[in-house]
Amino acid sequence: MKALILVGGFGTRLRPLTLSAPKPLVEFANKPMILHQIEALKAIGVTEVVLAINYQPELMLNFLKEFEKKLEIKISCSQETEPLGTAGPLALARDKLIDGSGKPFFVLNSDVISEYPLKEMIEFHKSHGGEASIMVTKVDEPSKYGVVVTEETTGKVEKFVEKPKIFVGNKINAGIYLLNPSVLDRIELRPTSIEKEVFPKIAAEKKLYAMLLPGFWMDIGQPKDYITGLRLYLDSLRKKSSPKLAKGSHILGNVLIDETAVIGDGCLIGPDVAIGPGCVIEPGVRLSCCTLMRGVRIKKHACISSSIIGWHSTVGRWARVENMTILGEDVHLGDEVYSNGGVVLPHKEIKSSILKPEIVM
Repeated sequence: MKALILVGGFGTRLRPLTLSAPKPLVEFANKPMILHQIEALKAIGVTEVVLAINYQPELMLNFLKEFEKKLEIKISCSQETEPLGTAGPLALARDKLIDGSGKPFFVLNSDVISEYPLKEMIEFHKSHGGEASIMVTKVDEPSKYGVVVTEETTGKVEKFVEKPKIFVGNKINAGIYLLNPSVLDRIELRPTSIEKEVFPKIAAEKKLYAMLLPGFWMDIGQPKDYITGLRLYLDSLRKKSSPKLAKGSHILGNVLIDETAVIGDGCLIGPDVAIGPGCVIEPGVRLSCCTLMRGVRIKKHACISSSIIGWHSTVGRWARVENMTILGEDVHLGDEVYSNGGVVLPHKEIKSSILKPEIVM
């Protein structure tokens, strides 16, 4: 079986982290975002993954070479010379996706984090005999999204309603698809949208079916959702009684700590924290709802909440960092400095407090 991951563009919503690494390689829960998906695909028997990409393909491929060996799965790139939307990349990668077997292939949006029930999706796809299956998830505020209206019993998709003003349903496209090769015959090689142009046509022919995604779902393409996604992901690890979660009297709730990280005495960590490899947390530090990337140092008695600290950055003694502060790579926040929602570009030294959310160039 094959799969295509829509990697796409520049990851502007996750800047300044994406100024140092392509978005799919930014760690989420101590693992590059895209690796969560590749591992899930490998687990259900996918043998080849194609990355649809229009930005820094060399970086991606060099990085993924080691995982190709480790996971024993073929990873290749299909590079766009112009942005092709969400359907154009399928036409571009056609020759890589069609192998003559007639088997369906997966398409995933690279920003989506979930429990990836792909095995169940294959069973669902076989059971309805349609041309395409899409995963849908229930949301509290459907008016912000495009809603998928389905037949309750079969999951057959009746129509799509973009940002409805009145309630038509609460299921939205979750960005995970299983498509028969014949779907490729419907897509031209031009900038085009799978959600707005391709799927409605298949639905009109009554050949599109939607499966309700069990468990959690999040599009983690922007900082606020990344932090929420971390909470949901760690919660799902807790439900599975995962041995990866940290234990100890200094741990509150769900916490992930890389084995190479060093934690000082008298710290209180959690809930919903991920601490990456090589991090040093000095004594008396308080961490909650945050991610520390590789090589971060947090000095004594600093307090960090609802923030992302980029690679090899340091936070000074008695500093306070909160309210969706994002420090890019190699940022150094001084002692006793306060950051209230500061977004700091890489390689900066911050000596005075950031009192309101702003971008520090």
